[in-house]
Parts: sequence; structure tokens; C-alpha cells
Amino acid sequence: MGMEQDPEEFWADVLSGEPAKLRGALSRLSTGEKAAVVAHLRRMASEAGWQAAQREAARAALKALQEHGGV
Repeated sequence: MGMEQDPEEFWADVLSGEPAKLRGALSRLSTGEKAAVVAHLRRMASEAGWQAAQREAARAALKALQEHGGV
């Protein structure tokens, strides 16, 4: 990823539940990197093996992106 940001901070922003932080994190990525993050969020939201809180955070991020035209 084209991140000068720490990966842990990046994912904390993506999964924060705050649309502004989510958009800010994604704004620094290429189109391909954004697509990869969205694909990962979709897996997190739907596949087994993730904690309930992680699935909920991924669903919230996807919803925020849909509401703001990011998906």
C-alpha cells in the first residue's frame, strides 16, 4: 500500500466507525489499493474466523463507503 502511515493506524482509521477517518485513510491509496481494501472488508464482514467486533466494524466501513459513494 502506498502508505506513509503505520499500517496499524491505517486499519484503525478504516475500522474506526468514523466516515471522515475512513475517507482520509482511503484518500491516500491508489484505485487498486482501495479495491483491495474494500475486498478485504467484504471478506472480514462475511467470512468465518473474524471476531464479531471486527465483522461489525467491517460492515460499518462498507456501509459508510456505500453511503458516501466510495464502493
